[in-house]
Amino acid sequence: MLTGLAILALVLAATVLSVSFATRGAVAANRAVVEVLHFVGARDSFVARTFARHFLAIGLQGGLIGGAVAAALFGLARVLANAFGSFPGSGNAAFFLGHFTLNLRGFLWIALVAAATALVTALASRITVHRTLHAID
Repeated sequence: MLTGLAILALVLAATVLSVSFATRGAVAANRAVVEVLHFVGARDSFVARTFARHFLAIGLQGGLIGGAVAAALFGLARVLANAFGSFPGSGNAAFFLGHFTLNLRGFLWIALVAAATALVTALASRITVHRTLHAID
């Protein structure tokens, strides 16, 4: 279980880093618009919220796709384990590899990780935009 949590932490760290770089790229591509909004008097929170909303939508799409693929792979593993369970030596394989079964709680965890990924994406984008706007001043 600790290994799974450590892998999840690494994936979240990689997500934050990639979102930060993508946000910086988006701000750099729209730098003139962001600077005009900033100098005209738009609050930093307005600009950051706009970027965060955009990256939240991207994070939700990615989370839904990744969650659906994960659920499908666990379902496929369950079907294959049931199909190949009658072959000789399958008991040894199950002993070493474990059983690839997921109950409803497991699928809910997949959905929770997908939603958390989208929220982390939006939060990382918002923080990056705030830091970029503070650098403009």
